[in-house]
Amino acid sequence: MTVTPLGIPRRLLEFTIDGEPVRAPEGSTVLDACRAAGKDVPTLCEGDTLRPKNACRVCVVEVEGSRTLVPACSRRAEPGMEVRTDSERARHSRKIVLELLASSVDLSTTPQVAEWIKAYEAKPDRFGPDAARLDEEPKVDNALYVRDYDKCILCYKCVDACGDQWQNTFAISVSGRGFDARIAVEHDAPLTDSACVYCGNCVEVCPTGALSFRSEFDMRAAGTWDESAQTETTTVCAYCGVGCSLTLHVQDNEIVKVTSPHDNPVTHGNLCIKGRFGYQHVQNRD
Repeated sequence: MTVTPLGIPRRLLEFTIDGEPVRAPEGSTVLDACRAAGKDVPTLCEGDTLRPKNACRVCVVEVEGSRTLVPACSRRAEPGMEVRTDSERARHSRKIVLELLASSVDLSTTPQVAEWIKAYEAKPDRFGPDAARLDEEPKVDNALYVRDYDKCILCYKCVDACGDQWQNTFAISVSGRGFDARIAVEHDAPLTDSACVYCGNCVEVCPTGALSFRSEFDMRAAGTWDESAQTETTTVCAYCGVGCSLTLHVQDNEIVKVTSPHDNPVTHGNLCIKGRFGYQHVQNRD
């Protein structure tokens, strides 16, 4: 029998979003309330399994009485709050952030960004061809996943997932300052010489494709990666008795990657190396 903890019911807070009255449970963020109300507020660094980091600033909204725009992903809802998600000030800020990111980072594999750039009429090209970029080659130093820092927006989600919020391995952190800041292992060593345990939880939370499965990286390079042709099947990992849920992504009858449902009470999207990468035996046809 599965026991589901219900907890103490939270009281509902009443406030307005874009002039419309809404109610949200106490403790909810403005972003939670916006999503519940069907408001499209873009965000990159927000993760449903991690604490807010306020790094990308794409989700900023205007709150009556606040001197500055506030990040919807971390600002708690308050009674009587007046929130404006689509004001000229908020739209202009998002436009600038998208232009700065897209001019310095490769966002080609970031979901929905192309739509946001069009919606906010952002023009990353206005900074010219000399806009600073990393222009680094992807780091392919192991058989499981690839690090492509040209796509990294420094959202710190991978650091948090590897650190005290989930894995507690602390294999990666932020190195350098300013434009030279980047995610790195100790002494910028190859991943194989680091403390990494290859759980792939950093890959799970990466919003831009800066961290990707080696299988996905190779297929994209070969031009064969096609998400529209993939199916997803959720099953239970057979390696041990914990009962982790796996979502198998299958293309052309081959497993191309494995993720885990974020709403699963056992894994919360996290897996170990066996669950995330140990699927080759399933399609061993020798």
